[in-house]
Amino acid sequence: MTLNLYWITTSLVSLFLFVSSYTYVFSTNTIEGIKALGFPDFFRIQLAILKCIAAVLLLAPNITPILKHWSYAGTFLFLFTAVVAHIAHKDGLGILFMLFCLIILTIASYYLHLKLY
Repeated sequence: MTLNLYWITTSLVSLFLFVSSYTYVFSTNTIEGIKALGFPDFFRIQLAILKCIAAVLLLAPNITPILKHWSYAGTFLFLFTAVVAHIAHKDGLGILFMLFCLIILTIASYYLHLKLY
């Protein structure tokens, strides 16, 4: 049961990271939204690449613990920074709710990872 929950939470977090990376590069709405938040364009590309790397490392079963740990830390830092940016930009509650759900999923995945490995 714990193993199933681990893979469900980890897969959902990784799916989000992959999809958001894609939108950071190919979605005009997302690109404009990142600009509206005040971030430079190079940061958008940098985040897209780092999100893909984190997603791969989270899904890889035989990764060294330190790489897995930093992948979780980077994902959590991104999500926390996104919450702060969206609050500062006075965005709606929907985006904040989604981000808080993703933070909870990330924490759950990390906790289950520690418990299993």
